[in-house]
Amino acid sequence: MRIGLAAGRIPGHRRQFADDLGRISMRLSHTRKALVISGLLIMTALLGQAAAATTIGPQTAASSQAASSTPPEGTPSTAPSARAAPSALPGDSAGTPGDPSTAPGADRTESTTAPGGKHVKTGPAGSRLVTGTKGVALTFDDGPDPDYTPALLKILKKENVKATFCLVGSNAKQFPDLVRAIVADGHALCNHTWNHDLRIGKKSAAKIKADLERTNAAIRAAVPGVAIPTFRAPGGNFTPKLVKGAKQLGMSSIYWKVDPRDWDHSHGESHGAHTAKIISYVKKRTRDGAIVLSHDYAQPDTIKAYRTLIPWLHDRFELVPLTS
Repeated sequence: MRIGLAAGRIPGHRRQFADDLGRISMRLSHTRKALVISGLLIMTALLGQAAAATTIGPQTAASSQAASSTPPEGTPSTAPSARAAPSALPGDSAGTPGDPSTAPGADRTESTTAPGGKHVKTGPAGSRLVTGTKGVALTFDDGPDPDYTPALLKILKKENVKATFCLVGSNAKQFPDLVRAIVADGHALCNHTWNHDLRIGKKSAAKIKADLERTNAAIRAAVPGVAIPTFRAPGGNFTPKLVKGAKQLGMSSIYWKVDPRDWDHSHGESHGAHTAKIISYVKKRTRDGAIVLSHDYAQPDTIKAYRTLIPWLHDRFELVPLTS
């Protein structure tokens, strides 16, 4: 009652001021609310951006890293796998000579086709295709090999068969015990150059002589004074100059009549299939007087094949070493 009367007594200009002050206070209150709301919105936006950065950042970094590690177009996505070494024979140890990375391969193969026809009597440059008798000569090239030569020697000894080993000089120097083992078992020796040089026939007479003499010296360092009656050119690449150089050192040049291409492994061919192919070819092609070419260096399938072939051949042919 008294308040109402007091208010009613406020002069007009003061009442107007109070009304204006009230309105200003309300406006300020609305402004504060707006400022608070604006501040909250800003803070929410900032927090949202921070959260987004935390979530997306690692993904972006991972994407960038993946992009940077992608190989350029045309680059293989994976490195080519290394070729596996030939499977070791049961009881044999694996070793460097059995590894294709050190095996003769394409630059150590006798790939020349043997002359055909009934009337052909000699190989390239007058080299020998046949033994000159009914006897069949088994010849094994590129050794000695510490993994496979001993296995072959066991098979030959079991069947009482003598063969001819065409030795690479550098291998003979590295494995003199194997040279002695070959000779001790009664097999014949053949010079196959110092390092299987496919182009030796195109070199000068002096270089040919030096290579062949160096090879003979390595063989005779293991077995002093041993006979080396024959020579075979790597790849069968005989030339008149090469045949003459070998003859001057007391060696006749031997080619071959039967070549199962035991070194030639077809893509995707299993060891069993390759072994069977060698056996089939030798059985089909061998005749009286034939010189048969094979390899004991880094060729496990060849050794497996001759476990079958040597008894089979021995029952049908006279097997002889090439001693002249």
